[in-house]
Amino acid sequence: MNRKQQLLKRHRRNKRIGLLIALVLLIACGVLVVWWLPVVLAVLGWIAHEAWFADHLFYSPTDDYQYSFPPYTQQPKVHLDGDRLRLDEGVMLVDNATLILALRIKSTWLGRFIDPVVELVGGADPDRQTFERGVDGLRYLNLTGQAAALSQGELRLRGRYCRLLGEPVLSAFEHPDYSRQRVMVIAPHADDAELAAFGLYSGAEQSWIVTITAGEIEAGHYRQMGLDDVEASRLKGSLRAWDSVSVPLWGGVPAQRCIQLGYFCLQLPAMQSAPTEAIASREAQLGDTRYFRRFNPFALGSDVDGLPSWNNLLADLRELIERIEPQVIVLPHPHLDPHPDHLCSQQAVMQALSGTAWQPETLLHYANHLHDNDRWPMGDAGTGVALPPQIGVHESLRPWTLCLSTDSQLRKAMSLGMMHDLQPRPPFKRLLRRAIQRCLAARRWRAFGENDFMRKAVRRHELFWVWELSGKRESN
Repeated sequence: MNRKQQLLKRHRRNKRIGLLIALVLLIACGVLVVWWLPVVLAVLGWIAHEAWFADHLFYSPTDDYQYSFPPYTQQPKVHLDGDRLRLDEGVMLVDNATLILALRIKSTWLGRFIDPVVELVGGADPDRQTFERGVDGLRYLNLTGQAAALSQGELRLRGRYCRLLGEPVLSAFEHPDYSRQRVMVIAPHADDAELAAFGLYSGAEQSWIVTITAGEIEAGHYRQMGLDDVEASRLKGSLRAWDSVSVPLWGGVPAQRCIQLGYFCLQLPAMQSAPTEAIASREAQLGDTRYFRRFNPFALGSDVDGLPSWNNLLADLRELIERIEPQVIVLPHPHLDPHPDHLCSQQAVMQALSGTAWQPETLLHYANHLHDNDRWPMGDAGTGVALPPQIGVHESLRPWTLCLSTDSQLRKAMSLGMMHDLQPRPPFKRLLRRAIQRCLAARRWRAFGENDFMRKAVRRHELFWVWELSGKRESN
């Protein structure tokens, strides 16, 4: 069981204990006062829970985020005078630098019920970045795209339902233009490439999308159409396989540069633990990857037998790396993203790279899921992406932020809308929770779509973590 599953299990256990205690108190209250009072209190308690306590937040909002940046990181001196952020005299910023501002944020009493927001105003491109309700600790704002306003002394930081405290620390990271290089995006499932890197791959000179699994499980939406479990799973996997090679065309990547490997969802850990064994699908009654590879533009070596084994996955990745010769590989972060298929996909790429003559120059890591906070990036679609929660320093990290124009955000939203897995309507309970939160917690959802990934992924920033390699390159 991974860490996130353990945290979720503990969260649910504590909630059940709390509900049991509350039930005993309500029964006692009804016996001592009037019978209907416990019913009213139970309804009000449930509404309060849905409005303010339903988030999966597995750390205290008063915990500091703890980031370690490389020792050579530039830290231009800044000061917060009132609400104006000022650079020291003579300090110059590179326009496309990734700018991260560390400062303490403390919520007001209203910030315990309404999401605290830091507004970045004064420049040509205002922004809002949202934090945990009840926040009281060190946080990291993403000022990328605000270099001109900051250099001209026009950038103002305004807290809504929170106060900004202490002396801020600005870190500036300069990077090459990765979109000028050959990019290979590793997507554990169809839609992971779009969620993490649509802006990057749609703007790169040459992009390839490699999707590891068909994503065929949890096909309840298709069972409602009258299909049995196997038929529903196969239909879902086929649709997502089609999505993985067709949707990138919306971002300018032709199907000839999109590969679906057809391994089975949530079976990568079992494959990794027994590298020579074929691990079949949990729900589709399939033991052959070729079923979901029929849309691929060319055959791979493992198509000879179609065995869903770890060794075949490594062989596929080595073959593709040697064929594509990517300068940049985009893949899940090994510590920030806890999804088991994401972890195994990252580890498979690293293991494959140990046996390839071609080596990329750069790895760009992303996190589409987190251990500790299911709402990150917090706040509304179209706003900025602050650094995710990091409770405890694990390693030195180097962020890179790509800014997306309004048009790019809209195109990204449409690409996600084409993904079949993001189209089904959320359950009634989730829709009711959103209605309650809209009324009591002032939360909003943009009209891009009802799936929460539309809120989390359609942002003005795409955030990656950079790992530079030696880059053993050969002629093209």
